[in-house]
Amino acid sequence: MNYYIATTVAQPFDDVVSEVIELLQAEGFGVLADIDVRAALKSKIGAEMTRYRILGACDPSLAHEALRIEDKLGVLLPC
Repeated sequence: MNYYIATTVAQPFDDVVSEVIELLQAEGFGVLADIDVRAALKSKIGAEMTRYRILGACDPSLAHEALRIEDKLGVLLPC
């Protein structure tokens, strides 16, 4: 069972992250959390890994509508 969508790109990592943030903003999403997993694991447990970022994106209007329908949905939202 797949629980993600994967795409491989040739651009530099930081350029892709910046572009994704811009594209999210163009669609009405804000990035409320930007977690550098590699840095966090390195500082906490000394683990080495490839670059890995989690962008917690949220569209406030969609979040509000979803929470009105199901108030427990907040466990899935970054906002």
